[in-house]
Amino acid sequence: MRVIYECVAGIDVHKKTVVACRMRVTEAKRVEWETKTFGTMTADLLGLHDWLNEWEVKQVALESTADYWKPVFNIVEEGFEVILVNAQHVKKVPGRKTDATDAEWLAELMLHGLLRASFIPPKPQRTLRELTRYRTTLVRERGRVVNRVEKLLESTNIKLSSVVTDVMGVSAKAMLTELAAGATDPQALAKLAKGRLRNKMKELEAALTGTVAEHQRFILAQQLGHIDFLDEQIENLSQQISRHLEQMARPLAEDDEDDGAGPTATEPDQPLRWNAAVELLDTIPGVDQRTAEVILAEIGLDMSQFPTADDLASWAGFAPGNHQSGGKRYSGRTTKGNRPIGAALNQAAWAASRTKDTFLEARYHRLAARRGKKRAIVALGRSMLVSIWHMLSRQEPYQDLGADYYDQRRKETKVAYLTKQLTRLGFAVQLDPLPVPA
Repeated sequence: MRVIYECVAGIDVHKKTVVACRMRVTEAKRVEWETKTFGTMTADLLGLHDWLNEWEVKQVALESTADYWKPVFNIVEEGFEVILVNAQHVKKVPGRKTDATDAEWLAELMLHGLLRASFIPPKPQRTLRELTRYRTTLVRERGRVVNRVEKLLESTNIKLSSVVTDVMGVSAKAMLTELAAGATDPQALAKLAKGRLRNKMKELEAALTGTVAEHQRFILAQQLGHIDFLDEQIENLSQQISRHLEQMARPLAEDDEDDGAGPTATEPDQPLRWNAAVELLDTIPGVDQRTAEVILAEIGLDMSQFPTADDLASWAGFAPGNHQSGGKRYSGRTTKGNRPIGAALNQAAWAASRTKDTFLEARYHRLAARRGKKRAIVALGRSMLVSIWHMLSRQEPYQDLGADYYDQRRKETKVAYLTKQLTRLGFAVQLDPLPVPA
């Protein structure tokens, strides 16, 4: 088998130890290798770095095991070309298996150029990923606490969620705060309503009539305090993300004059800035600033790392799987992909399905009628991801095709079908086109 690289290394990663194998081709065209075990403390990993430098290793294959590969990658990425590989793609032939043989197997595959590298973004983008992922965790935790509040209210005969849309809205939260403080008068609590909610005074009085025990008031106060704490943490994270985006955009804009007007769309021949990319993605129906930040943190700005939009969809887990044997096609379930971007796109797809007079809304109803709502949401997420790939590649905002896109695409077929239906119902149909407005 043809040798691609002359001096490589393979690293088998575990929580407490890493097993490294350095391999090189000698002048006599023979392959020699050495295997050594290192700890995972920083000092041990620095020793691994020096050990690889002794043979002047250029390429290093690193197995992606849970999060244990990250400290190793942080050390060896300086000075080496590190290829992070999926463990499923490099499974050794069943039989004798040890950590040493796994490392040797990785090095041998690397020597012949048989490994496919996983996508590892640069350090600034990895920092953005950590910030957005932690914010998503806090948002989910807030949702769980809100559900606990509703569960507690049900046990006290308080049916506030049956009247208001959001129990954490301004009016509802003011009522819950007074309820936790010891208020018992339903009329006084209902008077805290604001805006259009004041039109439901009688319903509010009935909903706020319950049997709240002292320990339930204490639990409610604790839960409201927890929600306030999470809101503060989420807001602090959002501000930190905004500052980090500005810092990431600063090196690209250091020659530009700061006129205080904020980020603007870049010219097609200039690199796209992070703040401008957030604004571009915000033009997609169903995508807000927070969702745009999550998507960009996962895929980045450089779409050249994904040759086509289909490659991006496959990487994100929005492509049908291939399972075919004996000429028969089995399950076509979507592949496992990037979970944070999958969750963000699913949420955005649900929001887009509820928009009015948009292509995404029309596509959702068209697919949901035939394939079901969940499959329609996955298809909608894929459509949005394909649009994002083109938008970032061309540095252009989203252009909606319109709710009548499918009707206009096959206009003659649609007209013939409807005319035939009317004829079957006993009507004589004569179609005259409308005059074109001046």
